[in-house]
Amino acid sequence: MRSGAVAAVRRLVSGAGAGVRFLRRFTIPRQWLLAYLLLIVVPAGLFLYGYYERSAKILKDEVVRTMQQTLKQAGSNLSYRLEHLQDISNAAFMNSNLHAYLSVGADDQSIAIQLEVVKDLRYLVDTVQLNSDVFHVRLFVDKSKLYAAERINFFSLDSLKDDPLYASVIAANGGIVWTGDYNETFLDAGDQRIFSLARMLRDPNHYDKVSGVLMIDVKESMVGDILSALQFSPGTQVYLVDPNGTIVYHPDRARIGAGIDPAVQAVLNRGSEGAGSLKLNGEVNDVMFATLDPTGWKLVAQGTESQLSRRAVQLTQKSEWTSLLEYIALFLLLPFVLLAIIVRGMNRRVKQVITVIRKEGTESSLSELPPVNGDFHLLERSVDHLILRVRTLVEEKYKAQLHEREAQLQALQAQINPHFLYNTLDTINWIAIGKGASDISQMIDSLAKYFRLSLNKGKTIVSVEDELRLAQVYLEIQQSRFPNTFAFELDCEPGVEAYAMPKLILQPIVENALLHGIRKAKGKPGVIRISAREEQGDLLFAVSDNGIGMDEGLVRQLLTEAPSEARDDGAGNGSSYGLYNVNERIKLYAGDHYGLSVVSELGAGTTVLVRLKAERAGARE
Repeated sequence: MRSGAVAAVRRLVSGAGAGVRFLRRFTIPRQWLLAYLLLIVVPAGLFLYGYYERSAKILKDEVVRTMQQTLKQAGSNLSYRLEHLQDISNAAFMNSNLHAYLSVGADDQSIAIQLEVVKDLRYLVDTVQLNSDVFHVRLFVDKSKLYAAERINFFSLDSLKDDPLYASVIAANGGIVWTGDYNETFLDAGDQRIFSLARMLRDPNHYDKVSGVLMIDVKESMVGDILSALQFSPGTQVYLVDPNGTIVYHPDRARIGAGIDPAVQAVLNRGSEGAGSLKLNGEVNDVMFATLDPTGWKLVAQGTESQLSRRAVQLTQKSEWTSLLEYIALFLLLPFVLLAIIVRGMNRRVKQVITVIRKEGTESSLSELPPVNGDFHLLERSVDHLILRVRTLVEEKYKAQLHEREAQLQALQAQINPHFLYNTLDTINWIAIGKGASDISQMIDSLAKYFRLSLNKGKTIVSVEDELRLAQVYLEIQQSRFPNTFAFELDCEPGVEAYAMPKLILQPIVENALLHGIRKAKGKPGVIRISAREEQGDLLFAVSDNGIGMDEGLVRQLLTEAPSEARDDGAGNGSSYGLYNVNERIKLYAGDHYGLSVVSELGAGTTVLVRLKAERAGARE
């Protein structure tokens, strides 16, 4: 027993001695070790430390950039919801029945009529409240109304006059006024945190009289749900600020209605969106913001530098051990001789690749080089992919330019002056008030024809017949507005009606001739002549008037300078805008050889010539 233990000890000592002798064969000389430490390990350690610091900064910047993009997206989502609510308010505001109902008073109508009005108003309110974003609709009306004391959807206007909101609503003169987050008590829902958009309603029969205030309420949760979904660093504050620097929404409700720090306001004043750093209470704060277009509010994310950097630090710490292992493998086990051989082979192969690219350009391929395996095969495949990608991008750029021209054409097509609509509706209103209802039917019929022809089911290309008909309907409407002031003539060559052309080419020219030519020629009857004919494969239109005409300087500027740069007609009406618009649309549609030309003489009138490519309907479809 004892002898066996002694033998085991001897074998252990012998094995240890053999291990020591084996390790001595791989002992590194002291000078080599010192050189290795000074020339490789220490510089690599400094490099790794600098890399770690730069990585932390890059990650922090990336976190801030990601947060800013997330904030911008949340702002877009919130803006869409707010715009939708404004559209709902506009739809209710434009409801003619609403204004008619509010004009029904307690003294001039029977109880039965007022009860019918209440029923119709209730239907209107319930229809608006069916929208998922609308929490409640409140209508403040004159206290003489039978339903003014209902206090669920209908309230006395006097109950609102002591509220500071009332002055803002009156000052907006029918525009939408948004409130911040506040608490309101409802008979049917109790205490609620809401936002509201309010607007003034006028009596159509007595325009200087306020007939009521329309208020649409939105639950605070609509805003809170969007902002609470933002996954920012813990401690980051996300809130809404109005243009005056007052907080209109904040998770801490005690701060609602308070002003923000002037330093934060200075950052928000830099633009519609962005980010900035500032020092508050001895600590650096990062502020990101985006603007909500419907209200002008700023969506703000504010947090200290340490809070925003915490995420970057967490990401950096995850890679520390991995980086350490890579460092050990890189600088302790890498064979220097093998590295030199590999680098030499890599340089030779890179030179061959560069030579092929310089020799052949983007039309070449690297398949003619001797085959190789490993990373260089992947590199060459990547270069070939890059060449193919360059070709694809060139093609995509060409297609994008085509799409851009089409988009420019559509954008210019959409720039139609809305003042004509407002003037016509105003004319109908005054005819109804001043003369009864005898002329309304004719005016509305002409206006309906105008819209039907101008909209044309969304098509941008129409027939010459439809375009001439649109100009005729427009002039008939204007004759109702300005009776006995002008006449017009249409002369169309047979067969021209079937050709196709962009819509709304003649109407702006005719409008310009009427408003800036004939209407300013006081004391003589006006005449507008429109002719259409074909000439050598082109369509030629001529719009002439016997108005006041223009001098040569203004004629030269009409079609060569943008509307913001060209001189107007002297009254600030921008008479060159319609002609410039039409000329640009024709050039985008048919080319630079087509467009408008203007001949005019002061006191003698103006003639606008339109030249288009003659194409049959359906040629571009």
